[in-house]
Amino acid sequence: MQIHLRKIPLLAGLSNEEIVRVKQELRIRQYGKRDIVLQKGGHGDGLLFLLSGQLQVVDVTEDGRAIGLRMLAPGDFFGEIALISNSTRTASIVAMSDVLVAFLPAAVAMHLFSHSPSVANQMLTHLARKIQRDSEFRSLLSIHNTSRRVYTFLLLMQKEQQGEAGGLAVVDKLPTHQDIANMINTSRETVTRALAALAQQGIVQKEAHRLIIVRPDALQKLVQGP
Repeated sequence: MQIHLRKIPLLAGLSNEEIVRVKQELRIRQYGKRDIVLQKGGHGDGLLFLLSGQLQVVDVTEDGRAIGLRMLAPGDFFGEIALISNSTRTASIVAMSDVLVAFLPAAVAMHLFSHSPSVANQMLTHLARKIQRDSEFRSLLSIHNTSRRVYTFLLLMQKEQQGEAGGLAVVDKLPTHQDIANMINTSRETVTRALAALAQQGIVQKEAHRLIIVRPDALQKLVQGP
């Protein structure tokens, strides 16, 4: 199996010697759709990279409801919080399709964090963005108007992905309506109605695996409210 580590952003700046060392330590794991890749509460024993497929970060509430927090795409890494803090996993990771995952043992990953400036800088940037994203999401959940909550969620996803197609804002791999509803604490019907209203107004255009925000200024006005 050919693994191109330089296509993984976190590892792209490593020297050739470091790339070889990391490659020797990697363990490749395969999971089927709906398999649990990481279990909440498990020990942070390594850093993981998604090589192919799609994963979802999931938390479970006290009443047993599964809440999808965010999606992971090839090239993303995960498990870093429990690894760095030497604590247990704060959420579960579920395969949304057949996936290939690379596992890097804790000792090797921590050596990279402390000895590779490119990895350390990218990790600091990642953690800063994570704090900002979590803060924005908490603000989103405080919005009482559920339609505005959907609109805000779309803008946050587009901002996080920084996706554009022909100058248009794009949200790739949009979660299902039920997954969005779980993430923003509303009903699937509310999400469906809000997206349908946006499409009818020509603000968004739904394609097979993505959502194009045709009029981002109009969506921003809906987010801001009257």
